[in-house]
Amino acid sequence: MNQTTESNSYLTSVMTLYLQLPETPMHPSQSDQMLARRLDHDSVPLDTVEAALLLGSLRRLIRPKDAPPLTPIRSLAYFLPIIEELTEAPAPANYLDYLRLKLQQAAKTRATTVQKNTFSDDR
Repeated sequence: MNQTTESNSYLTSVMTLYLQLPETPMHPSQSDQMLARRLDHDSVPLDTVEAALLLGSLRRLIRPKDAPPLTPIRSLAYFLPIIEELTEAPAPANYLDYLRLKLQQAAKTRATTVQKNTFSDDR
């Protein structure tokens, strides 16, 4: 695989992971795509990005039910502090599997009031 193909694969992977999360836009913005390219250029491992996306979403989903509601995530940049956190202190090898399972469980138990809306302000 050449460098361009690998970069396109990285971008596609990051965008797919990001857009599949609850409370994210239905379509990536140009700035989201530019940030994903920058992460690739900076050689941030895809596993680190995925872990940050999952961890950020999980933190939002497991908030106390009486906590004030959060606004939807409007940018991939929301996850940058978590990416930096995981870059400085890498997670254990099986952490991704753990996060995937916990996010799946949290999404199932959470009320279905949070759905992507095609009429959201972020479009």
